[in-house]
Formats: sequence, C-alpha cells, structure tokens
Amino acid sequence: MILIGQYDSPFVRRVGIALTLYRMPFEHRPWSVFGDADKIRPLNPLVRVPTLVLDDGEVVIETHAILDWLDSLAPPDAVLLPAGQPDRRRALKTITLATGIADKAVSLFYEKRLHEQVSDVWVERCRSQILGTLALLEQDRAVRPGAVWFGDRIGHADIAVAATLRFLGEAHPGLAPLAGYPALAADAARLEAMDEFRAISQPFIPPA
Repeated sequence: MILIGQYDSPFVRRVGIALTLYRMPFEHRPWSVFGDADKIRPLNPLVRVPTLVLDDGEVVIETHAILDWLDSLAPPDAVLLPAGQPDRRRALKTITLATGIADKAVSLFYEKRLHEQVSDVWVERCRSQILGTLALLEQDRAVRPGAVWFGDRIGHADIAVAATLRFLGEAHPGLAPLAGYPALAADAARLEAMDEFRAISQPFIPPA
C-alpha cells in the first residue's frame, strides 16, 4: 500500500499511525496538496489527503473510508474501534469531535493565511467551536479512569485526539495551551512518547 500525504496533517497521521499499529507494511509519499497537486490529481481528483493506493492499484480516499478498510483487514481482537455498544458509539462521537476540531483548525489557518481580507466573524466562530469542543473532550476524558479512552488498549479515539492536539498546537500556537486541558495533555504526552507516534510524525509545514 502507498499512503499519500504529509504527516503534519492530523488526518494523514491518523492513517499512518493505524497502519503502524496494525503492523501493515506501506510506502509513504509525503506529497503536499499545494506543492504536489499534479501528482495527487490523477489518483484523487479532489486533490486531498490522505489518499491510499492499494496493492491492486485501487485508490481509497478520505480518512474514515481508509480506516474502515484497514479495520476490515485487522484481526477482530486487534481492531482499533470498540466492537460493542455503548463504547463503539461513544468512541465514534469522540473521533467526530476531535476531527471536527482539526477541520476547524485547518479552516482557521487558511482564513488567516490565504485571504487578504480576514473575516473576524469567521475567525471567532472557528475559535469558539474549537475551544468549546476541547472543553467537552476534556470534561469527558477527566472522568474516565483508564489509560485510554475506551477499553484496555489504544484505539482510534486516542489517535484522533492526540493527532488533533499536535496539529492544533503547531498550526495555532497559543490558541489552546494544553495546560488548560490536563486530562487531554496527559494522554497526548503518553501517546507522543510511543514509538509508533514518533515514527509517524513531522513538524507542521505551512503551505507556501
């Protein structure tokens, strides 16, 4: 398999970490949607990452679809998403909240970086959505006693939150200092120290 996209994207990083945890061999092509659009377009006309090229040449696009494919290949006892309810539903909610923060962080970055006239209304909307969702995640994590969000081992929820926090801190330094979210900060520090997270990592590179 070939994973396309840079690891400073929380979406690409989620896929890379999942592949690594699943011990699934893959090739990584760190193509940028800005600098390498002509390389990505023939595979994915949306020119978005992550894009995953399977061994038979078929292309899977979008993070959810890619992770669903990978989960289908993993042994049932190793899948990174709880199988039973209500943990499955709650894990999917946590993932959706985390990736929603990432989406808003990307939108906020583009608004500030790519627009000559920055909309203060849009900036404040993104900011309030990010901070409100972080507060909700912190509240939820703080009352969970385990070392991970759900069950007894790392899952997609843990990966999604940690990848988002890393991206948010680097793309928008000072917006949401982790000192204000001690439960999330403890998780992030523990996960970022793991070999799989350290291997699938790069500093944020602003688009040219």
